[in-house]
Parts: sequence; C-alpha cells; structure tokens
Amino acid sequence: MALTRPEPGEVLRGSLAVTACMETLQVGYLHAVAAAAGCSLSQPFPDNGIDWHVSHGAATHAVDDEVTLKVQLKATYQVPARPAGPSFAFTLDNEHLVKLARTPVLVPKILVVMLVPRDRAAWISAGHDQLDLRHCCYWTNLAGHPVTGRRRTTVRIPTSRIFDDRALCEIMTRVGSGGTP
Repeated sequence: MALTRPEPGEVLRGSLAVTACMETLQVGYLHAVAAAAGCSLSQPFPDNGIDWHVSHGAATHAVDDEVTLKVQLKATYQVPARPAGPSFAFTLDNEHLVKLARTPVLVPKILVVMLVPRDRAAWISAGHDQLDLRHCCYWTNLAGHPVTGRRRTTVRIPTSRIFDDRALCEIMTRVGSGGTP
C-alpha cells in the first residue's frame, strides 16, 4: 500500500473514522455547554443507550438541590447548517427512540443532534480570543413519541431549540421545579 503525503499546505489528519471524530467533536460541544451552564457531567458505564448524565445544582430547585438530565448525542453531516423551516428531519433506530420516548420517567431524557460540516477542516477555527465549533446542536424531548417505522423512525427536531448554556439552564430550571425539559 503506497503512502500518500499531504500536498504542501494541506494538514495531515489522523485515520480515525469520521463518525468517531464526529462523536468526539459533539462531546467537546457538550462539555463546553455544561461548563458554561455550571453543570457536572458523568458518563454511564456501560453505555445503555444514554450517553451522558448532566447534573445541575441549585438551592432553589423544588424537587432536590441537584437535578439530573439524561442526554443521548447524535451527529450528522446530512442536514445542512441553519436548516430552513421550523424543524428538520432526523432518523433514529427504533431501539434508541423507545428508550428516549418512555414515559413516565424519574430522570428526563433529551436527544441532542449536532449538525457538522462534511469537511473536517471546517469543524473548528481558532483565534486568539475564540474557538468556534461548527455548526450547531439542537435538542428535543421525545417523551411519548410513537415508533412509526419498521426499524427506524423519523423525528422532527425544532430549529428553535439550539442547545447552548442558556437552553441547558432553562431545561434544568424546568426539571428542578418538577416539570419536563
């Protein structure tokens, strides 16, 4: 097998699968959002269909001084940045949907979908005063959502639900008062 060297000025990226790199990028996004929101993160082991537990402590929470949210992460480059309309379609394996749609639950769950550029070179850019991650994560609560497909079901992700630190704090405030995300 012949070794190919990068063209002058081209970056030599590692051979890790693109899907694994997308997962790593999205975990970095989640960590940044959780840090800015003042939340802690834990990763269930083994992963049983939920990727992360996010916890938010506040003395004003009515149900407990610390509440937890379960988060399932997904990433795709098949949906363009800034999707037009009030929502975009995302297809989930029915096994994942059943876990996310279960109701009632003691610990609420959300799905967080990250839209990434197809080209890894466009995923991040850094400067002296910023690190930009491309493109964006959106969240939804699928509690009660029906399974409609044979193996996979298409769900709608609202474009108004950008997953950032403010959104996470608002979600945790609702959960902390006994409500849903």
